[in-house]
Amino acid sequence: MNSKLDTSGTVSSAYVHIPFCRRRCFYCDFPVSVVGDRLRGETSGTISQYVDVLCQEIAITPSFGQSLKTVFFGGGTPSLLSVEQLARILKSLESRFGIAPEVEISMEVDPGTFDLAQITGYRSLGVNRVSLGIQAFQEELLKVAGRSHSVTDILAAVELIHKVEIPEFSIDLISGLPHQSLDQWSDSLAKAVAITPTHISIYDLTIEPGTAFGRYYKPGDNPLPTDETTVKMYQMGQQVLTGRGYQHYEISNYARPGHQCQHNRVYWENRPYYGFGMGAASYTAGKRYTRPRKTQEYYQWVQAGCMIDCEVTPPTELLLETLMLGLRLAEGVSLSTLKEEFGEEKIAEIAQCLQPYLEKGWVKVEEGRLQLTDPEGFLFSNVVLADLFNKLD
Repeated sequence: MNSKLDTSGTVSSAYVHIPFCRRRCFYCDFPVSVVGDRLRGETSGTISQYVDVLCQEIAITPSFGQSLKTVFFGGGTPSLLSVEQLARILKSLESRFGIAPEVEISMEVDPGTFDLAQITGYRSLGVNRVSLGIQAFQEELLKVAGRSHSVTDILAAVELIHKVEIPEFSIDLISGLPHQSLDQWSDSLAKAVAITPTHISIYDLTIEPGTAFGRYYKPGDNPLPTDETTVKMYQMGQQVLTGRGYQHYEISNYARPGHQCQHNRVYWENRPYYGFGMGAASYTAGKRYTRPRKTQEYYQWVQAGCMIDCEVTPPTELLLETLMLGLRLAEGVSLSTLKEEFGEEKIAEIAQCLQPYLEKGWVKVEEGRLQLTDPEGFLFSNVVLADLFNKLD
C-alpha cells in the first residue's frame, strides 16, 4: 500500500543529489545527467527545472521535528549550481526543516567548475565543508579515468579554496586505476598532503557493470593493477597519511583530529537521514527508499506526491546493516548496544562467526567495541562481512 513517510522519530541530516556533470567519468555508475561544458554561472534551463522539482520535493516531505545538523550536496557535480540556485535549495531546506546554527554543510566540487566569485558565494551561504574531486595528480591518469579537469585545474581550485578559507577541506583520490603504478600512487599521496586538506578520502577502484570501465575491463585483468599492487597501495596510503598526522577513522577516510565528516558518520552509525533528488536514498521511520534514477521518472514521482512504497527494515536486516556500516569505522560497534537492540543470542552468533577472524588478527574487541584491525581487518573487510551475512541472514 502506498503511503507518505511516517513522521515518528527524529532526523537531522539531509543528502541532496545534484545529478549534472560536464561528462560522465569512466568509473561512474551514479545517476547523472551530462550537460556538456556549460559552467555553473550560466543559467541552464535543465538545471533550473531540476532545482524547481527538487524544491517541490523538499516542500512536501514530512518533517521529523528537528533542525538539520548536516547537509550534504553530492552528485554529479554540485559546483555546476549557480550561487542563486544553491541559495534557493538551502532556503527550501530551512523553511521546511530548520537549519541548526552549528550545521555542517558539505558540497562536492570539481576542479575547473568554479571561480573565486562562485566559491565565495557558496561560503557566504553557509557552506563550511568542500570535497574536491581530484582522483589523481597525473594528467595521463585523469584522461584514463575520463575526468574533465587537468592538474592545472586542480592547483587553481586548491588555491581558491584556501583563499576563501573554508574550514573543512577534503579531497578524493582513487587507487587501482588502469595503468596506475606504485610510483604514481606515492606521488599522488605526497601531493595530497602538500596541499594541506583537513580530510582525505581514498577509494579503491570498483569496476561497476554498465560503466565505461565495466565495458573495457574485467577485474584482475591488465591494465588494471594486480590485487597485490592494490593492497600495497592501500597499505602505502595508510602508512603515509597516518605518518603525517591524519587519523584513519574509517576504511576509506582519513582526517586531521577534529575534522571527521559528520554527515558521513550518520550513514556509518546507521542513523536516519532525508534524501532528496534523482536517485537519492533516504532512511526515515525505519524505511529505506531510493528515488527514481532517471530524470523524467523522478519528476513524475514528485508530481504524484512523492509517494513511498516500502516496508520497515526487518530486525535481522537492520543488524546486518548496522554491522556492515559500523565496522567501517575504526571505533567499530558497541557490543552492549548490539545486545540491547538485538538480544544476547545474536551477539553469541556474531562471536562464533568471528572467532576465526579474531585468531587471524583481522577482528578485535577493545573496550567493549567490536572492531576491524587496521590495516589487515580493513583490507579483508569484505571477507569478514560476507561470512557474517551468510551465517546471520
